[in-house]
Amino acid sequence: MASTTSAKTPRPSPDTVVSGSVRGTAHHRDTKQQTHTAKRWRSLTKMAHRKTDLKIANMKNWESSFYLPLLLMGIVLLVNNCKKDKSDPIITWSNPADISYGTLLSETQLDASSDVPGEFIFTPPIGTKLGMGSNQDLKVEFTPSDGESYNNVSKTVKINVTKPVITFNSDLTYGSLTDQDGNVYKTITIGTQTWMAENLRTTKYKNGEPISQVTDNTAWSALTSGAYCNIYNTNDYDTISTFGRLYNWYAATDSRSIAPEGWHVPSNSDWNILKSYLGNTYPNNKLKEASMAHWALSINDDDNSSGFTAFPCGFRYEDNGQFTIYENNAYWLSTTEVATSSCILWLYDGSQLIEIEPASRIAGWSIRCVKD
Repeated sequence: MASTTSAKTPRPSPDTVVSGSVRGTAHHRDTKQQTHTAKRWRSLTKMAHRKTDLKIANMKNWESSFYLPLLLMGIVLLVNNCKKDKSDPIITWSNPADISYGTLLSETQLDASSDVPGEFIFTPPIGTKLGMGSNQDLKVEFTPSDGESYNNVSKTVKINVTKPVITFNSDLTYGSLTDQDGNVYKTITIGTQTWMAENLRTTKYKNGEPISQVTDNTAWSALTSGAYCNIYNTNDYDTISTFGRLYNWYAATDSRSIAPEGWHVPSNSDWNILKSYLGNTYPNNKLKEASMAHWALSINDDDNSSGFTAFPCGFRYEDNGQFTIYENNAYWLSTTEVATSSCILWLYDGSQLIEIEPASRIAGWSIRCVKD
């Protein structure tokens, strides 16, 4: 009897599964993981490269900050070594002796010398008229002829410029006069007249009463009575004794008399007698001090042959009380009236004429008295 056997269908192995639902899912998972891993690796690689680049950049910056100063220091040392190949010339120049104001700088003061040939340039130059004052700089710049072997050098010295003294005519004989303030003046006879050879500087009238001193500009411009002031309102004794004081017309014509005993403030008539005696040929030169000590510009023909010894003092304005530059003009009051004005004798710097002009009664002028 034949036996009956049931045939079993074999279970397929995983390798024979044809359904995509199992094998496809596993494959997709593996591929995604690989892709993620690759991206991660590339990211890490880029980061590593950036860090490497940063380290290299930092290294370069460090090298730059370290080596650049050394390079500059080397250049400086090289330049200095080159300079040391040249020598400095030796300039010989000492502080000059004091000069009086008005003395022009000359080779006497600017006498620097060097141990090698070259060119000297002085500041200020020869011919300069310095102002008054101590320890003023004189400088020289020296350029050697041999620029390959020597450096350019400079040197500075100091000079004192003292206050000027009046230069009288030493060939003439001067008299003497004392005013009511005790001030002593030189006097000089010119033709038939005897004049003060210095500007008046009294602070009192002949009877001993004081003349008002007015320093305020506004107050000065409003004056209708006698007053005086000092040039630039200075209180320096040497300046006052040299230049005298400035007076308005009211002080010059006051009945108490500003002039010393036996003297008077000149009128136009007195001034014209002086002009006539001096003649028409350069009368200005015969009156002016023969020196650059006071005049800003002096003419070579100024010889003070009359002995009058005129020097500039400027004046004080009537409208604002300001002072002019006193080195340019000399003015002296006259008692003569012209309408509502006074008169002055006027000498101008660089001019060869003498002028008598109308002038303000309020302005401040110098005074030269003439003997009665």
